[in-house]
Amino acid sequence: MSSMLDRCGHGLGGWLSCPRPWHCPQQPVEEDIQACLEPGDVLLVEGSSRISTVIKYLTQSTWSHAALYVGEGSFVEADLSEGVRVVGFEAFDGHALRICRPVGLGPAEIDRLIAFVCARVGHRYDLRNLLDLARYLLPLPPVPTPWRRHMLGLGSGDPTRAICSTLIAEAFQSVRYPILPIPVAGRSRVFRRRHHSLFTPRDFDLSPWFEVVKPRLVGGFDPHALAWQEST
Repeated sequence: MSSMLDRCGHGLGGWLSCPRPWHCPQQPVEEDIQACLEPGDVLLVEGSSRISTVIKYLTQSTWSHAALYVGEGSFVEADLSEGVRVVGFEAFDGHALRICRPVGLGPAEIDRLIAFVCARVGHRYDLRNLLDLARYLLPLPPVPTPWRRHMLGLGSGDPTRAICSTLIAEAFQSVRYPILPIPVAGRSRVFRRRHHSLFTPRDFDLSPWFEVVKPRLVGGFDPHALAWQEST
């Protein structure tokens, strides 16, 4: 019975991970974005899969996927169907992207961050909780804003909590780097950790401790060098 549930869950996860039939990513990738990446960077992706639509709705954000750059053109990501895996930059071709960079981590901490996610490559999420997974097939009901984030963490957490940002949040927490920690009342600059299952891709964009890197601005930008076509 368990094996049958695993097979059904894996097949359903694969279906949810597929792009919607009418969506064809057409966002051109900036040519110099790869040159700007540094190990430890979080790459946010505007995904086009069925599950991406759900995540964007629940988080009210453009960003539905996140991957950690580990160097040499490789990223570690958590995929609903395939589990934790290594992919190349071509996996994100055609999608809108954003680079979010942690600030102040030393080389040893970056190494530990990368080692954390790399050690989990090959791990598969438990897809036996079909009731949680199947609810994503239903038409999206009106959901009050305060409940949306917690809907990502219902059930066993596998796969409903095992979105890509969970793995990356765990990695940063392992080196005690803040994403969106919870301030401790009455104690200045003292925080407690938010549970890693409640992080979403947009949190890296919203975090005041991650720098948003825009490749076109790296090295300086001269607006006067742009050529404009005059209106006719």
